[in-house]
Amino acid sequence: MVRCDELVGDLFPHISELLVERVFSKREAVHVVARTREAEVACPGCAEVSDRVHSTYGRCLADAPVGDRPVLIELTVRRLYCENGRCPRRTFAEQVKGLTIRYGRRTPAARRVLEAVAVALGGRAGSRLASALHTRVSRTTLLRTIMALPDPHWTVPKVLGVDDFATRRGQHYGTVLIDCETGQPLDLLPGRDAATLAGWLREHPGSEIICRDRGGSYADGARTGAPNAVQVADRFHLWQNLGTAVERSVRRHTNCLKTAAMRADGLTNEAVADPADTEKETSPIEARIRERHATVHALLAQGHGIREIARELHMGGNTVRRTARAATPEELLTGRHQPRPSQLAPYKPHLDKRWAQGHTNAIHLHAELQELGYRGSYQTISDYLRPRRRRRIRVVAPAPPGVRRVTGWMTRHPERLSDDERRQFTSVLAQCPELTALHGHVRAFAEILTTRSGQHLKDWITATRADDLPGLHTFTTGLEKDWDAVVQGLTTCWNSGPVEGRVNHIKMIKRQMFGRAKLPLLRKRVLLTAARPSAQPVTAGGAR
Repeated sequence: MVRCDELVGDLFPHISELLVERVFSKREAVHVVARTREAEVACPGCAEVSDRVHSTYGRCLADAPVGDRPVLIELTVRRLYCENGRCPRRTFAEQVKGLTIRYGRRTPAARRVLEAVAVALGGRAGSRLASALHTRVSRTTLLRTIMALPDPHWTVPKVLGVDDFATRRGQHYGTVLIDCETGQPLDLLPGRDAATLAGWLREHPGSEIICRDRGGSYADGARTGAPNAVQVADRFHLWQNLGTAVERSVRRHTNCLKTAAMRADGLTNEAVADPADTEKETSPIEARIRERHATVHALLAQGHGIREIARELHMGGNTVRRTARAATPEELLTGRHQPRPSQLAPYKPHLDKRWAQGHTNAIHLHAELQELGYRGSYQTISDYLRPRRRRRIRVVAPAPPGVRRVTGWMTRHPERLSDDERRQFTSVLAQCPELTALHGHVRAFAEILTTRSGQHLKDWITATRADDLPGLHTFTTGLEKDWDAVVQGLTTCWNSGPVEGRVNHIKMIKRQMFGRAKLPLLRKRVLLTAARPSAQPVTAGGAR
């Protein structure tokens, strides 16, 4: 047998310091009636202990559920006199360490559960989950719980990552700052201008490396707020900028794409097949009759009877007999009665002659036949000509590859192109020497990018400017304006990959709240959901 106090001590270890008077169930909830022990308590104002009781009052605390039932602790606490005459407090209420706080109506265990639910799900979704956990709480209470939580502790990172994110795409943007070594988000700032970043860097000095995109505002902000920090331009954004320049260059040679497509395809725009070479199409009814004839005769050859075949094939007995008597499927298709001659039969040679001369308009042919004595309908003529129209085969040359497609072929790894794409790409390059030179410069820059050999960038720019490629000339001018950061991005291991991953995390949190969260709530949830007990370092290039 387990004693009541031992059971309560095992289920409710946080109330072991209380005197438990009773435990009972009422309205599908577990009620624990307890009171504090008669001991001296320190005054929260002056810390002087006192045991002189002024009065007692009851508190009702919601605890974490036990056994799929909610728990309520009905606690009786004391109000004591403060014996220090110089203390501004005359009386004070005692608090149970680890169980009660001032004005609190939930135990720390219940509060921790609600905090986890609120951080993970937010307001409305968190309220629905809390209800399933036998805790009634409103969405506004959960939102206040989130905002009351302290920010995760962090130190100024050595490598700082900076990028923008959209609070409302196309209208409002913010700036996210992370520690690139651990991936921990540090702050979310309103706006993405240079002054915002510079102000934050002045308030938190100490970053040695700043990873950013190619935006000029972040470059100016980092230069103003942390002049001694080394700026690193992200390699992905460098490749993205190159892709834009390549697309501009390819767009200037669209005529070469059309010429390559015409030479690669040797078909004419239209070809007409000879009607004599086209076999008559088999109708579904004829195919079904032929299949039924073959099945019935195969079963007869195996020794099955008419009734057995009809029962097996779910057919009528007369249908099976008629099929069995027919030696060939043509007897079933033709039948005993010859079809009635059509009114169009005497005029078919005239229609064939006019069709061969190129007159294909059924309305005009119908008018001609009426002058010759035809009294049938227009639909009969249209039905007679329909098979001939089907034989008219239009062979249209494929459209030339688009600018974006050629740009994709040029910027993708050659081994990732299919055989057909490689064939088309080779045909395009064969027709345009400028695109061939452009492709060579793209592959050379890709080699510098993947091997992080930024010391060859100056030679690449010199070789590029020797060719008449205005799109790449604009790209190289932009590289020279941001030369130091570009060289650092092409020689060091740091990049903005972890920052881009954190932007995806922000998008997930924002969409979870249907895009209606303001920046303070979004910031708090992003910082808290990304907090880990022990942050594990991430590799600098792992996200790319």
